[in-house]
Amino acid sequence: MWSHIQDLERLEQGISDRIAEEPRHIRERLSRDHQISGFLTRIQEQSNRLAEIYKDAEGSRTREIQAISTGDPFDEFYKQLGEIKDFHRRYPNEPVENLERAYKRKIPAEGESATSEVDNMFTGEEAFGKFLDLTTLHEDYLNLPGIKRLSYIQYLENFDVFVPPQCPIKRADKTTDQYFAYVGRLANYLEGFLKRTRPLEDLDRLFMTFDQDFEKVWETNGVPGWGLDIQPVGPAAPKTEGTGEGLWCPDCEKEFKNENVYKSHISGKKHLKATSARKANGDTNGAQYPSTNSTNTRGSTVQRLKERAIAEREFRVRKLASAMQDQRSSTRVNVERKQGMTERERQMELDAFFAESTEVAPRKGDEESGSEDDEKIYNPLKLPLAWDGKPIPYWLYKLHGLGVEFSCEICGNFVYMGRRAFDKHFNEARHIYGLKCLGITNTTLFREITAIKDALKLWDKIQRDKKAEKAGGENIVQMEDADGNVMPEKVYYDLQKQGLL
Repeated sequence: MWSHIQDLERLEQGISDRIAEEPRHIRERLSRDHQISGFLTRIQEQSNRLAEIYKDAEGSRTREIQAISTGDPFDEFYKQLGEIKDFHRRYPNEPVENLERAYKRKIPAEGESATSEVDNMFTGEEAFGKFLDLTTLHEDYLNLPGIKRLSYIQYLENFDVFVPPQCPIKRADKTTDQYFAYVGRLANYLEGFLKRTRPLEDLDRLFMTFDQDFEKVWETNGVPGWGLDIQPVGPAAPKTEGTGEGLWCPDCEKEFKNENVYKSHISGKKHLKATSARKANGDTNGAQYPSTNSTNTRGSTVQRLKERAIAEREFRVRKLASAMQDQRSSTRVNVERKQGMTERERQMELDAFFAESTEVAPRKGDEESGSEDDEKIYNPLKLPLAWDGKPIPYWLYKLHGLGVEFSCEICGNFVYMGRRAFDKHFNEARHIYGLKCLGITNTTLFREITAIKDALKLWDKIQRDKKAEKAGGENIVQMEDADGNVMPEKVYYDLQKQGLL
């Protein structure tokens, strides 16, 4: 019992030591959080063992107290001491576990790289929980029946949407084993990703709230795409789907305004193919397969249970995706950024990321000097900084002409670095505001004009031309030829000189 209490104290000390740390890298933070989570689990286990000891279901603790209190306490003490000495006499080389060292943070030796239990938890694309890795699930999604091909970025935006128009899968196709397995893998991945990135949160309670919310929504038939539709059975087509005005074909999921068109559609090849596919999927509740019941609820009880299982997984995916909006948006930005990189650049970036995460942690005496070195970035050419805070490559600097300065007097002599930024600024608020301050309203005609004098001169010319055009239109002299054709005076004299009149 006393060893369990000591173990609890060591665990609490180990947790406090790790909380006092300030990890600089996401890998170190995740490693610390997973260690604390393991310590908390062990505290629960040891506390349960102590609770069982205090309950004393077998009565051993009561007998020991009675033996000490009734007789000579030193006799019982020497008896137990003899048992301990006899045990060590029989097992002289028995190793003793040093629990104090087990819960202390292991500092790697000089020259060794620090290993962590989170190294094997994430893929390279996930970058220790910063991004999602849905490439395998994207391929599974593209192999589903009735799916239009989507890019990976489009899939990242719509993987948690299971209703049209984003998801073209029909309700009958959702009950297949292939779709059921796909939604299950998607839900399991998101749930596992959440557990790996948030080890200290009470995720079991969060998942329990998901189940409770689904039960409430399912009872009210409020799950999107899985409502309980009741349709009459008979030779006529049901009128409860579509707009409700025409005839509905449940096999083809199509609405017809005209009854004659609907009858001709029934005998067509497309309808017969859809009917056979509906039979193969085990759903014979369409309009052409009458049932003995008075109403046709979408599927039998077994079919409804299967729909409930699929709807529960879709609901869980939506909830999990809403809880990981930051990682989702970061993944989309990261994928778009990597699409503009070569394979060599992507590999170099990945190697640099893992090299930074596995570098040896600085010792206490070197922490201040290490932080000073990190703050000083070697940038003798004064190159612009990239997204990671480091200077961009010099070839990229020369490619975009970032060393060329362009000044704009209209913008208050603001200097733009590079032709791209200069061309872009003509549509920005700063330049438009400068033109409006000069009384210029039509800003589209003043591109490439940066001097105030040139802009005013052009604006005066435009105003004069408009006035002249307006005055000239009012003073046009109309002429009429012998055939009665009316034309302007200038055109009349031109034709007359050419002998055409």
